[in-house]
Amino acid sequence: MNIYIITFLTSVFLASVSQILLKKSALIEYDSFIKEYMNKLVIVAYIIFFFSTLVTMMSYKQVPLTLGVILESTGYVFVSVLSYIFLKETFTRKQLIGLCCILAGVIICNLQFF
Repeated sequence: MNIYIITFLTSVFLASVSQILLKKSALIEYDSFIKEYMNKLVIVAYIIFFFSTLVTMMSYKQVPLTLGVILESTGYVFVSVLSYIFLKETFTRKQLIGLCCILAGVIICNLQFF
């Protein structure tokens, strides 16, 4: 089952990358309404998100639903770290504590599956 957990986490990571691409696109000013929603970043982001959804569905064939919901919460960590790296966003102390709590919860809940 470990390969399915890794595959599931990969799909969550891909969804997080998709969110970062959409945010980067939203930060750009476009000269028309159509270009705002039909540009390279948005199209690539939605393709990645679609692929991520397919991978998640395949992973759910072997990952229990109770574990899948817990693994999905790692998306908050992925998005936060990617935002820090690519969007230069900063963390507050409360956000760091929250992210640590999420990671601790994921690790504790996954101990029974390893």
